[in-house]
Amino acid sequence: MATSPVSDTWEQGDPYEQYVGRWSRQVAPRFLSWLNVPPHLRWLDVGCGTGALSAAILEDCSPLSVAGVEPSEGFLQKAKDQLAGRVLLRRGTAEQIPLEDGVMDVVVSGLVLNFVPDGRAALREMARVAAPRGTIAAYVWDYSGKMELMRHFWDAAIEIDPAAAKADEGARFPLCRPDALEELFASAGLSGTEVTSIDITTPFASFDEYWRPFLGGQGPAPAYAMALDEKARVDLRDRIRARLPLRSDGSLSLIARSWAVRAAVPG
Repeated sequence: MATSPVSDTWEQGDPYEQYVGRWSRQVAPRFLSWLNVPPHLRWLDVGCGTGALSAAILEDCSPLSVAGVEPSEGFLQKAKDQLAGRVLLRRGTAEQIPLEDGVMDVVVSGLVLNFVPDGRAALREMARVAAPRGTIAAYVWDYSGKMELMRHFWDAAIEIDPAAAKADEGARFPLCRPDALEELFASAGLSGTEVTSIDITTPFASFDEYWRPFLGGQGPAPAYAMALDEKARVDLRDRIRARLPLRSDGSLSLIARSWAVRAAVPG
């Protein structure tokens, strides 16, 4: 049983990269390919984190400019280190974007909306800074379904301690489902909402490579793991190992699905 509250806070860039940031970097270009917007536009990355989506925009979209907004100072510093002044980075939240009205053509957010307290307020703010007929788009992990590296963790944790369900992102974050995303975007007054799934593979050379990022303490599942006493953490580790489809050489490959959504600001 966890001995301290589980936190949704993301502050440190390196543990995040090991846990989920490296997989986000694979989703980002697929998301941008699906958006398929013209070149030479002004982009804003809301909740830019360590810069995975911003870097993909620079690489794949020939933008006129890219800006990023992020509340975590630790993530902002990691993004600055990686993007070397190519993105205008500011501290701010999705509900309070420090930009003027109508100054962006494309406003995107990667793996953030689940953690925003007021998703509707965030979308209204994203639409505020977008130009008329601008694109608003986002993607989130499919926590309740095919985000398998997390799903195996929580299913094992709940088998051991049913109270762990209270910390499970799949139960706590309704926006991890396509119908909820579509409804949220429509409720914000946006038009032409579309939703699609994006699947990537998450290969691990060994169980230890899979398990190690859960010891970093960043995000709900790692925070839950590190709140356990040593014996309970070992029991959880062993339960997860027994669930995973390990190959004969000890490696494994899982699916990480995200749901992507896009809509337009009315003209």
